[in-house]
Amino acid sequence: MTTTAHDNMSFLEHLEELRWHVIRSLIAIISAGFICFLMKDFIFDTIIFGPKKMDFPTYKFLCQAATFIGVETTFCGDEFPFVVQNRTMAGQFSAHVMTSVIAGFIISFPYVLHEFWKFISPGLLAKEKSKSRGFIFISSLLFFIGVLFGYYIICPLSINFLGTYQVSSEVLNEIDLGSFISLVRSSAIASGIIFELPIIIYFLTKAGVVTPKSLVKYRKYALVLVLILAAIITPPDVASQIIVAIPIVILYQVSIFISKIVVKNQANDIKGK
Repeated sequence: MTTTAHDNMSFLEHLEELRWHVIRSLIAIISAGFICFLMKDFIFDTIIFGPKKMDFPTYKFLCQAATFIGVETTFCGDEFPFVVQNRTMAGQFSAHVMTSVIAGFIISFPYVLHEFWKFISPGLLAKEKSKSRGFIFISSLLFFIGVLFGYYIICPLSINFLGTYQVSSEVLNEIDLGSFISLVRSSAIASGIIFELPIIIYFLTKAGVVTPKSLVKYRKYALVLVLILAAIITPPDVASQIIVAIPIVILYQVSIFISKIVVKNQANDIKGK
């Protein structure tokens, strides 16, 4: 077994290397965020406030589906009965900056993963490296699918329910800018992270923290947690919760399959020795 320069590095040298990986990642996020900052009209009018418009693709599809089956719905209106307003002096500028940074992180996510992989890959065996070449692609793909799911499914369902809900006709919905952007942002980012579940399970299985048996054993508890999570991030109606719960359950099943493959490969490696 040969040693590499990475193996002979001291703890402080590892920290220094990690620092530069973090710095390069931050530079990528800030650079992408700066570009997003300059694209204010597109970022806000088209993306952020897209789910506020009734011609949003999700609403059009659900309206057509409801019309087809003859069900009354709130997805077929002309506009939402609420306005978005700013109540603080620096509110709009702060929202502009924060949204640009978040958008920069989403865009540069593959590069951030690349820097993370460059840091941990020297500690892996050659065989492990060859088996993990698709890590960046698969992780990025799952993240972007999750972001799109949050933006096109969770976000519009939440806005449609919360934006039209009234305890009394005497109360008008005047939504704060920060609250509206927070809903859009959290829907997208949270879904992106949730869709990374198979990757997380992969590493936890390799580390021996979880096994396929434990995942199967606690599956019923996991399903309960999934339903609770769906209830938290979606409006309190059964249809929305089911829509959100289905992909999470599928991801959990995929994670069990991945965990079995990891354990099988580890057993084969032990036999090969």
